[in-house]
Amino acid sequence: MTPLILTPEAGGERLDAFLARSVEGLTRSAAQRLLEEGAVTSGGRPLKKSEKTAPGQVVEVVLPEPEPVDVLPQNIPLDVVYEDSDVIVVNKPVGMVVHPAPGHPDGTLVNALLYHCGNTLSGINGELRPGIVHRIDRDTSGLIIAAKNDRAHLALAEQLQDHSLARVYEAVAVGSFREDSGTVDAPIGRHPVDRKKMAVEPRNGRPAVTHWRVLARYSGCTHVECRLETGRTHQIRVHLASIGHPLLGDTVYGSKKPYPGLAGQCLHARRLIFRHPRTGERVELECPLPDWFQGVLDKLERISR
Repeated sequence: MTPLILTPEAGGERLDAFLARSVEGLTRSAAQRLLEEGAVTSGGRPLKKSEKTAPGQVVEVVLPEPEPVDVLPQNIPLDVVYEDSDVIVVNKPVGMVVHPAPGHPDGTLVNALLYHCGNTLSGINGELRPGIVHRIDRDTSGLIIAAKNDRAHLALAEQLQDHSLARVYEAVAVGSFREDSGTVDAPIGRHPVDRKKMAVEPRNGRPAVTHWRVLARYSGCTHVECRLETGRTHQIRVHLASIGHPLLGDTVYGSKKPYPGLAGQCLHARRLIFRHPRTGERVELECPLPDWFQGVLDKLERISR
């Protein structure tokens, strides 16, 4: 397997901590196992977990091959918004995981797509994520696009890179925004302490840009539209929390107390705009706010009168 090459910009950090921070999905204990197994080297020399990084040091990491997983088609109902021979766009409900992962081996969007589409999904993301071009969180509802062939997948991935594939969300955020619109331009990376969370990380994060505008103001909350320029994990949730407006119901980046009637954060992927990978024509899709989201707005309207 081709080693992963890492180069620390600064020195003095324990290698196990550096690896856990630098490799997405790698825990500190897993990093320690790799070090103990001799899978982490520099100049051909196995490194120890207690060693410290040096600025500009080249660290090579051989990650283990993922264990084979059988992802089976499952007859799960899908709300298909658009479909042709190249792409399928689904309105994902709250609670559905996009692809199999530890703790969620089945019942995912991928399982449903395999049943619905058969063998026509793109293979670029491998067995666990066939056809998946981008993701939305388990407790976020709304539009997600999947590719039915590799050509379509590559074209859509290119649009993600050049920001021409537009994803527009609606959310309810806590607090009152001072302005009517704005932009959060702040890099996002793994939280330095809690590896299950993301955070604004000016030093080690990846570029992330979210544009927002106010749709309606209520007592204690604001209905906002968010347009992603990039697509980092938990981007809207992290960015709005970073400016003092966590999403209503987000117990990870906001209040630890769940909001009555919400399974998670109040966030819905409302619109999707892209160039069709085969024809080049502009495709603009929209799905209505789900009943649970509209119910939150109705409740906020009543208490704000």
